[in-house]
Amino acid sequence: MTKLSGPEIWSVVHHERQALIDDLAVLETGEWCTPSLCLGWDVHDVVAHLVDSAKTTRLGFVRRMVAAGFDFDRDNAVGITREKAAAPEDTLSAFRVVRAYTTTPPAALATRLVEAFVHGEDIRRPLKIGRNYPSVHVAEALAYQVKTSVKIGGGKESAQGWRLIATDAPFEHGDGPKVHGPAIALLLAVSGRPVGADELTGPGAHGLVTELSAES
Repeated sequence: MTKLSGPEIWSVVHHERQALIDDLAVLETGEWCTPSLCLGWDVHDVVAHLVDSAKTTRLGFVRRMVAAGFDFDRDNAVGITREKAAAPEDTLSAFRVVRAYTTTPPAALATRLVEAFVHGEDIRRPLKIGRNYPSVHVAEALAYQVKTSVKIGGGKESAQGWRLIATDAPFEHGDGPKVHGPAIALLLAVSGRPVGADELTGPGAHGLVTELSAES
């Protein structure tokens, strides 16, 4: 699998941000309160987080983590409070402003792909909004997740013990019972999100879904 360059990653991220903005623009006010796939956050919270994340610089991230006592959850909560406007349309307007930003915390740029795809589904799935993601790019985000510890937002531990095989992109990883599925479903699974039993197949599918459901 050929890795994307920095400019190519940003092009994908900006495209995904715009696609999400387009989907959000037609929501009814009450839909913004829909619980997302991200435990404890509703749709409005996730969008506020995306605004906050897009504004985060490398130096700013370090300062924020110090202020939060190096507690990622606390820092995220502060960021959501800061960026979540009283009216959802105002938060959406703020998201439009940062759509083309290229600022990022001190982490691999692939985290921006993970963020775009996973948070996109955090919002879309509960709202029954479908999207055909670029599977090759999702696979690159997945390749990053399975090598990164859960402690820093990855899915390495969740992926251990399974042979993950994407059915729509050139991706295979790990040892153990085989689990086949679209790259987006595998990405969500190792990222701690629920996936439908019908999205994954293979001798390890039921075990993976059951294990991750017990952990969530």
